[in-house]
Amino acid sequence: QVQLVESGGGLVQAGGSLRLSCAASGNTFRVSAWGWFRQAPGKERELVAAVRSRSDSTYAADSAKGRFTASRDDAKSTIYLQMNNLKPEDTAVWYCAAAPFGAELGSATDYEWWGQGTQVTVSS
Repeated sequence: QVQLVESGGGLVQAGGSLRLSCAASGNTFRVSAWGWFRQAPGKERELVAAVRSRSDSTYAADSAKGRFTASRDDAKSTIYLQMNNLKPEDTAVWYCAAAPFGAELGSATDYEWWGQGTQVTVSS
């Protein structure tokens, strides 16, 4: 099992920035990709950004390109999502997730382990 705990959510004005953190523990050697998802009220959960566990390969959804970047700090067992130029439509519960080996970086259904989520609210 892989345990994930997100932090860093909150209330921010449109155009502002936030950095989400995800502390990973457990059998992290089984993980090939770390992803960030969001779920807004009444909408399906969507993969926004991801980073490989053992390379610099990253993924960003069209809505995230140029604004959001996923990264990791292996020494701290922590994954980050830097979010810039936030918009009201980014308001959602944000989740950290992990995928096992063999997973596609940008394939939402390949992620198996999940954090509890953190709320991000962007005011206009």
